[in-house]
Amino acid sequence: MTREVRMPADELTRFLAALSPASREKVRSQAPERQEQLAAAWEAELAEDTDLDTLSELSPAAAADEAAERVVREFFEE
Repeated sequence: MTREVRMPADELTRFLAALSPASREKVRSQAPERQEQLAAAWEAELAEDTDLDTLSELSPAAAADEAAERVVREFFEE
């Protein structure tokens, strides 16, 4: 019997799932509004970064993970 794996519909949940455990904790330490902003930035990174297009074709999960980590790096380097 094959069990269907469904992606979470919520943008923040999907963003958190794409992060490493250390990055996830950094994001969770932020105010809820900031967490939502970071998740929106992640969605924009996925949509706009053409370098991720090739990776996305090979492995959509890897592209999502890379984009999520980029967003966290940019935010916490400020």
